[in-house]
Amino acid sequence: MLEDLFKIVKTRFNDGDAKNEADSKVDIPDNLMFKCPRCQNVCFQEEFEKTSKVCPACGYHSRLSAVERLEMTVDKGSFIEYDANMISKNPIDFPDYDQKQKELREKTGLKDAIITGEAKIRGIRCAVAVMDSRYMMASMGSVVGEKLTRTFETATEQGLPVVVFAASGGARMQEGIVSLMQMAKTSGAVARHSEKGLLYITVLTDPTTGGVTASFASLGDIIIAEPKVLIGFAGRRVIEGTIKQRLPDDFQSAEFMLKNGFVDMIVERKAMRRTLAHLLKLHGYDRGTL
Repeated sequence: MLEDLFKIVKTRFNDGDAKNEADSKVDIPDNLMFKCPRCQNVCFQEEFEKTSKVCPACGYHSRLSAVERLEMTVDKGSFIEYDANMISKNPIDFPDYDQKQKELREKTGLKDAIITGEAKIRGIRCAVAVMDSRYMMASMGSVVGEKLTRTFETATEQGLPVVVFAASGGARMQEGIVSLMQMAKTSGAVARHSEKGLLYITVLTDPTTGGVTASFASLGDIIIAEPKVLIGFAGRRVIEGTIKQRLPDDFQSAEFMLKNGFVDMIVERKAMRRTLAHLLKLHGYDRGTL
C-alpha cells in the first residue's frame, strides 16, 4: 500500500517538474541583464548603460569600446580621425597572425587597437587617442605605436594638448622586437611634445599594463585613473616570485597607485569629461562653456 502511494506521489512530482520546465522556457532577449563581475549585483542592461556602464551598486567601471569612450567624452560631431586605414603587417611571420587580425577587424569594426584624431571637449580643441581592449587586449604593435607617434607630432606642430585613454595588456608579442621599439618611439614623440610646453593628459583605464605602462601611459603631465582599475607592469605572481615577498591586496589598483604617487587623481566616469575640460582650461587652452 505504501509502495503504491509512493509511486503516485513520485509520478505527480515528476509531472509537475515537467510542466514547470515547459512553462519556464520563455524567450529572454540577449543582453537584457547585466551581472557585475565584482559585486554580483544584477540590473537591467538599459539601467547599466544609462550610468555609462558603471555598476549602480558598487561603482565598478566596466570596459568601454573606443567608440563608446569618444561618444561620452568629446563634443558631438567634433571628432576628426587620423590615419583611419592603417593596418599591421606581419613583420616576423608569426603563424596565423594575419588571419587573427582579419577576424578581429570583422568582429570589432576596428583596423587596430587604437583610434586617434582631434576633437573638442566642451569647446576646447585637442588631440585624442583611445585604446580598445577588444582588439588583442589593446596590445601595442607597430600600428598603435605609429598612430600615437603621428598624433603627438601633429599636436606638436599645431600646438594642441593631447588626451590619451590607455588600456592595454602590453607590447604585442606577435610583432616581436618591432612592438618593443614602439615604447621608445612613442616616448620620444611625447618628449618632443613636452619640449614645446604643451599639455599631455593620460587617463588609465582597465587594464593598463606592460610596455604601455612602461612608456607613454606613465609620461603624462597629469595622470588620471578610473576607480579601482588595474595598473601595473608585470603580473602579481611574477613580482612575488622575483622579490620573494607577499604584495598588498590592493597592489596595482588605481587607489594604491594614487597613494604611492604614480597617479595624480582618480576620477569617476561621470565626471571625466568635465574634469578634462577644466584641466585644459586651467592650462590656458581655448575656452569652452564649462
